[in-house]
Amino acid sequence: MCTRVFCCENSTAKVAGRTLDASFLDVPHLWWLPAGQVRKAHPDRDWTWTSKYASLTIAEWQDAAVDGMNDHGLGAHALMYTSAVYEPPDDRPMLSTLRWVNFALDLFGTVAEAVEGLAGMRVTPSLLEGLHLGVHLALEDASGDSAIVEPVNGRMVVHHGHQHQIMTNSPSLDEHLANRSKYRPFGGELPPPGDITSLDRFVRASYFHHYLPEPADNRETVAEVFQVLSTVAKPFGAPYPEGDIYPTRWISAVDLTNLDYYFWSRMSPNMLWLGMHDMAGRPAGVVDLFADGLAGDLEPAMEPGSISD
Repeated sequence: MCTRVFCCENSTAKVAGRTLDASFLDVPHLWWLPAGQVRKAHPDRDWTWTSKYASLTIAEWQDAAVDGMNDHGLGAHALMYTSAVYEPPDDRPMLSTLRWVNFALDLFGTVAEAVEGLAGMRVTPSLLEGLHLGVHLALEDASGDSAIVEPVNGRMVVHHGHQHQIMTNSPSLDEHLANRSKYRPFGGELPPPGDITSLDRFVRASYFHHYLPEPADNRETVAEVFQVLSTVAKPFGAPYPEGDIYPTRWISAVDLTNLDYYFWSRMSPNMLWLGMHDMAGRPAGVVDLFADGLAGDLEPAMEPGSISD
């Protein structure tokens, strides 16, 4: 349903991007939140935190972030993971999946810090649109470090290292890597597959990512991320089979080196962007990313807003 790509082996910029593929969707909003925001970890619990870092996040369903970066250069992305089996109850504070991205971006500046901090929380699914949606989390930072965190068979499995540059959906990352080894240039002889399943998208994104040339500057790096994601994006109206395969609603990218955010709605030809440096010193604000007439720099469209916690 979604795909994440991280370009981190160039000398120009560390850029991560993702697709958002869904059968149903609220209107996505881009939130600017300065440091000092108070958040609840779970709607049914009183445990809160106060944000250490400012962030730009894309939120669905009010202010539940599914994608974002903070002003220290940490990025986070929640993707659907239908095979999720979360940890059993214990003494750690509960963290809703609807706050997983916010928690990481609010409190940590690097992947290593986030991995350590998240270990102290018990992530639990929250009801959304009548469903307990399973998700897994991708993290990356401006140094090129990366991690993928997955709830597998009742425990959180963390894959930590810059080599973890691709993520799609179920099955587990271990199963994706085993499947990819059947294809060239990853140890096998098969050509890249052309289907739209999670397994095939993982291989295809890995294939085109592998052959990317060295970009001349950060703009080319961002363009390359969008190019790779376009190879796995799915158009509206295609005859999708039953199951968890849906059209791509939007594509985003975060430049963790220059702290710029990019967004492309698949229902518009216009690319949108916002520089985090342009927001410094401003109060919390929000932009409706599906609003008519948006094009280019989003700073003039930013309106005052406040989170619900």
